[in-house]
Amino acid sequence: MRNRWYRFRECRVQGCEPGTPGNGTGITGISRPIPFAGKRLIVLPKNPRILVIRTDRMGDLVLSTPVLRALRGAYPGAHLALMVQPANLALVKNHPAINETISFDAKGEHRSWSGMRVLAGQLRSKKFDLALILHTTNRVVLLSWMAGIRLRVGYARKMRRMLTHALPYEKRLGQKHELDYTLDLARWLGVSADDRTLEIAWAREGKPPVEKWLQSAGIGPQDQLVLIHPGASCPSKRWPAERFSETAVRLSRQLGVRLALIAGPDQMELARHVKEMSSAPIHLAPRPFSLEELPWLLQRAQCLISNDSGPVHLSSAVKTPAVAIFGRWGGGLSPARWGPTLPGSIVLHHDVGCRPCLAHRCKIGFACLDAVTVDEVVDAASQILSRKTAVPFPKVPGSQQT
Repeated sequence: MRNRWYRFRECRVQGCEPGTPGNGTGITGISRPIPFAGKRLIVLPKNPRILVIRTDRMGDLVLSTPVLRALRGAYPGAHLALMVQPANLALVKNHPAINETISFDAKGEHRSWSGMRVLAGQLRSKKFDLALILHTTNRVVLLSWMAGIRLRVGYARKMRRMLTHALPYEKRLGQKHELDYTLDLARWLGVSADDRTLEIAWAREGKPPVEKWLQSAGIGPQDQLVLIHPGASCPSKRWPAERFSETAVRLSRQLGVRLALIAGPDQMELARHVKEMSSAPIHLAPRPFSLEELPWLLQRAQCLISNDSGPVHLSSAVKTPAVAIFGRWGGGLSPARWGPTLPGSIVLHHDVGCRPCLAHRCKIGFACLDAVTVDEVVDAASQILSRKTAVPFPKVPGSQQT
């Protein structure tokens, strides 16, 4: 093993498949070369204690859920913990593949050095054998080191010298989907990870408020429901609000569907603006739906129309197809990496020739988003609705449903 000053030596990994992490590169901290396929590159106990870390946004967490199932399949007797930000706990609490969830509040309780030390001490007491860091940040890498976790595996993006095993960071190239980048970390451990199905934990308490709201809005069991999500985390991902409004009018007049807006706490004003501009009867709840509630509403809908954002991936997890509107082209920002994973979903994206894509620093008014027309969105939604019938809260697997 390496000494305490983290002098890394490199060992070539033999027998790697083309395109897999470690092929022809040096991966640090491996005591001997081992074939990639079917064999673990590190040695774990029969029933290891594993901490999986994914502390970024909601959609990123949802896309990481296949890793949990893959690890549980490989280590049925393992203690599997998942660390997430507090806002996302509802999506994984009581997830069938994990034993516990741990909250990492980087903007609150654990923002200070003392808060980090307290959490590190709590983690140290749990005696984890492995930290699998799906999205490396300075804080989570440092935290796993402070917690004394012997094996720390992740992509060489931040503080790579504090990882015991750092895989080459190629996500920025966008050569595969984010889901597959996360599964590659499990595959590197020798875990079979071919199932790409997204899986969340269903909160029983989230269903009644959604049913009550649908009833108050007059949306019946046989109505086709289209949800519209006009928000996104970055201006380079936001289709113009007036086009969402016009899309709602067209869908209401042409197809007679019921329409509802969804938005996060910081995007309710945008949703109200879309509603006010639209002459269509479009519903908006007085408050944002919580993450206990939103999966139930998405599951009840027949279609989601959304920018490139977390609800697209949550919609895939609950088997509701989406029309996903993309603007940005650059490799790691493109639909190739961030598009919906559910078959039947439709991505609308135009390459307008920007090289390089400047994303939120765009100098030409987000021409890529402007290139997506209302006609395209209406046509895509119509395709989805033509093969979807109204079924109120269809049954899906999971013990958390009622």
